[in-house]
Amino acid sequence: MAVINFLEEHRTWVLTGESCTYALRLDEDDVPTHVYWGPALPEADVVELAESTLPWWDGFNDPNEGLGELAADGGTRYWTPALQVRFADGTRALEWRYAGHDITAGHLRLFFEDRHYPLRITLHYRLRGAVLERWTELGADTDVEVVRADSATWALPVFEDYRLSHVTGRWAAETQLHRSPVPHGETVFGSRRGITSHHANPWVMVDDGTATEGHGEVYGVALAWSGSWRLTTTRSSTGRLTVSGGFGQDGVVHRVGPGRPLTTPVAAGLYTDGGFGAASRAWHAYVLAHVLPHPDELRPVLYNSWEATGFDVTEAGQRALAERAATLGVELFVMDDGWFGARTGDHAGLGDWEVNRSRFPDGLKPLVDAVHGLGMRFGIWVEPEMVNPDSDLYRAHPDWVLHHPHRRRSELRRQLVLNFARPDVAAWAHEWLDRLVGSQGIDFLKWDMNRPFSEAGWPGERDQDRLWVEHTRAVYALLDRLRADHPGLRIEACAGGGGRLDLGVLARTDQVWTSDNTDALDRLRIQHGYGQVYPARAMSAWVTDNPNFVTTRSVPLEFRFHVAMAGVLGLGGDIVHWPDDDLALARELVALYKDIRPVVQHGALYRLRPPADDGVTALQYVHRDRVVVFAYRQAAHFNAPERPLRLAGLDPAHRYLDPDSGVTHSGAVLLARGLPPGLPTGDFASRVVRLERVKI
Repeated sequence: MAVINFLEEHRTWVLTGESCTYALRLDEDDVPTHVYWGPALPEADVVELAESTLPWWDGFNDPNEGLGELAADGGTRYWTPALQVRFADGTRALEWRYAGHDITAGHLRLFFEDRHYPLRITLHYRLRGAVLERWTELGADTDVEVVRADSATWALPVFEDYRLSHVTGRWAAETQLHRSPVPHGETVFGSRRGITSHHANPWVMVDDGTATEGHGEVYGVALAWSGSWRLTTTRSSTGRLTVSGGFGQDGVVHRVGPGRPLTTPVAAGLYTDGGFGAASRAWHAYVLAHVLPHPDELRPVLYNSWEATGFDVTEAGQRALAERAATLGVELFVMDDGWFGARTGDHAGLGDWEVNRSRFPDGLKPLVDAVHGLGMRFGIWVEPEMVNPDSDLYRAHPDWVLHHPHRRRSELRRQLVLNFARPDVAAWAHEWLDRLVGSQGIDFLKWDMNRPFSEAGWPGERDQDRLWVEHTRAVYALLDRLRADHPGLRIEACAGGGGRLDLGVLARTDQVWTSDNTDALDRLRIQHGYGQVYPARAMSAWVTDNPNFVTTRSVPLEFRFHVAMAGVLGLGGDIVHWPDDDLALARELVALYKDIRPVVQHGALYRLRPPADDGVTALQYVHRDRVVVFAYRQAAHFNAPERPLRLAGLDPAHRYLDPDSGVTHSGAVLLARGLPPGLPTGDFASRVVRLERVKI
């Protein structure tokens, strides 16, 4: 249970969570200053740290540098600023004055004012399990320009060295994990695209360079934000490292004034001792307990029609796919793009969300009823934030898109971005989505967002820059409202694949489309990077046709299934034309997935061996008395002998039964020596092993 105490005599706050302590204090100028973040520490020791005397500042090497809880621009503070303001008279520096605090139900609020100008700053701290959530709120009685407003500055202990873990990527190659030494100076990760982006993801982990999957201290910071964002690591020559992050980008200015407060998104911080595996499991537990809307649900096996039909959507074709999907054990049938307006290709109709009557003469209801009659839920693809210039919507409302006067309107994918910061656009989107879901019996939305911002202007609006924040918040509000009005509705977040994946969107959706790349070998790496922070419970993974449309690689069906079964299983191929043998294997593997699904979606993840071009890749899930092990070999080289997989997270005092072979194993032996993978011979070999703890 979270405990927050104020040590008044020392002007220090101590926050104690499940396995760590966080402490901060006010210095002699009322500046909120970091004291400690790490393993649980008694309050007496925190006081010792808070009162310890640092070396005198010689004017060049400040030992306090980087210790501000929200490093503000001003005075002799030269660290990366997390807060930069400009008052009406041009003054830029901030001088803190403490105005009190409040502690309520694990939530600490620290109230500050500027010493001269009517600017109010509230720093928020909320403990949730092992994670500390932080964010900042700004208010003012007169107009103030906010040049930068990060959510928090996180100060790390002084290590001998620092190593940074993060992911990078691109379309069809998202969440590629990188680990490298932290360079001196500032290193910035971010997105200027208006969405989270395929190219980076808003989290970092830091260790001292010695942590492994199973050992070592790891610090992590993750943003709950789905628009443009920025994380900055700053390393000084004196040994200090901080991580500062929040929404926004260079050149975008927020304006705070009467009735116009600014609240930053949550920046979540996590300390763990137990290596990168323990850090991932702690992040997963946090997402399941405090982020996802329906964490206890089991996500259904879905079928999506896109790769089978593309834009060639007809009622008869969708019925045929649905009938075949039902025979395979699919529980959710999703019709993708091409069902509305003049949407016979990517060139027209986006924004005209009325059923195409030439393709569905009697509307969608007959198909929806047929799918429900087959025992499946019905889902549908939408892309509410986009419009084709060749559409009735754009011809009627060309001012609704992001644009600047006297500048071209750049198209990507023949699309422009609608400005959801405009109340009329947000109201329009809610009206047709509410009507679609309510009148047609829609159970599931695949919410896509296929292009980034460009020419992000809002002619006629005095504060145009606010659209960068308000667009994302309007999307959040719309998702929240739809879910409230339709409690049975479930939503998948998609953005041209994995372009919108973060804690902010996960708080409003049930799963995310991880990547448009469904190639099984590539997915091993994509899913490895995804799972560093985000849980399998929300990771959509499909089995599609050979050859793969991204890589042109052909991979055996069983291998494709086994890779996808490590997340939320889906099918996306042209199953009407699958051979009988493939259909029979698919039915068998869907049934196997349904059996292991509680373990995969709700279990603790242990990465036994990371993806590699040779050798065996393996991962394991543990949930209560059940264990599931996935093993994959890409290519067989030199007739190399199999090495046992040393399992983790087991009870050494118990035995574990393999129900498929009838063999029982000692938990202690599985931990110490390991489990033989038992892979088939040859390339693209894979296996799923189920184990059940036997009560002795």
